[in-house]
Amino acid sequence: MASISLCMIVKNEEETLPRCLESVKGLTDEIIIVDTGSEDGTKKAAAGYTDRIYDYVWKDDFSAARNYAFEKGECDYLMWMDADDVIPEGEREKFLEMKNHLPPDTDIVMMPYAVSFDESGNSTFTYYRERIVRNKAGYLFAGRVHEVIPPAGKILYSDVRIEHRKLKTADSGRNLRIYEDMEAKGERFDSRALYYYGRELAAHRKYRKGIKVLKSFLKRPDGWKENRIDACRQLAFCYYGLNDEEKALGALFSSFEIDVPRGEICCDLGRHFMDRGSYGQAVYWLKQALEAKRDMKSGAFIQEDCYGFLPAILLCVCFDRMGDLKQAEKYNELAGRYNPASFYYRENRDYLRKKQKKNLNIY
Repeated sequence: MASISLCMIVKNEEETLPRCLESVKGLTDEIIIVDTGSEDGTKKAAAGYTDRIYDYVWKDDFSAARNYAFEKGECDYLMWMDADDVIPEGEREKFLEMKNHLPPDTDIVMMPYAVSFDESGNSTFTYYRERIVRNKAGYLFAGRVHEVIPPAGKILYSDVRIEHRKLKTADSGRNLRIYEDMEAKGERFDSRALYYYGRELAAHRKYRKGIKVLKSFLKRPDGWKENRIDACRQLAFCYYGLNDEEKALGALFSSFEIDVPRGEICCDLGRHFMDRGSYGQAVYWLKQALEAKRDMKSGAFIQEDCYGFLPAILLCVCFDRMGDLKQAEKYNELAGRYNPASFYYRENRDYLRKKQKKNLNIY
């Protein structure tokens, strides 16, 4: 059986850290806590679970801090989590099963990371992350922001899910400030960092700079395919922000030069045409979204709703506006199968029933 060190970096997490550590109690063989400057009771909370607590001077570099935590791990494998992550109760047995039967030649374990949820608590946004790595084998984080361990060696894909359950709002401008500082100092951006810089600029509505950075990323030959596809979406978002609909549409279509259409791109196209009253075109793209293949192991940011609930609920709206209540009801019921607790599904159901009853009364 493999032994695992849980290595965490934390700051001002007295509320969230106990929840995280309680969820992993009995699953890992040691817990390493690296505190990067807490001003609350974080270290006291951590002391209830481990005596391996270290101080670290924050340097605006997530990789440096995480690698410092990895240096302290003494087990066969190193695992990372954030303070607002949890292993759900239903995943604990699966984790122990994975740990007890981990092939001895495994170098990296990839695990699904659920980061957003619907009304019923089901994941709507999940992607695989490198979660556990072999110790003393050279596996280190890279990148000051959006840090990653470059995959190598024998990789095992586990279905044990870790959930990111926020209790408080993070500093939304921190990552952008770090990237802007890198640029001001003339630091080199590799393709991955350039992509994430563009995402941060788009998210902060710095559209013109975002367009410049994203275009620069898309020109690079070594950009990862999934990042390039998402960069087209981010580029479209920036153009929409500047009211340039033609270029926004062109950015979405340009993703087809990279690979087959993803559900996310098809939903974007469906919404584009729906918002402009071109319901026939919207229907075409939304149906394509329902047919799109979702590869959870691709490493891409998978918006799960784009492969089921979202195109179904939008198709309901389109067919209603086209006067086809039968098709509208069909797709609303499909949306309900994906998310029966959805407010929109229930509202549409009641609305369509009333509309059909009214039409029957007319005749």
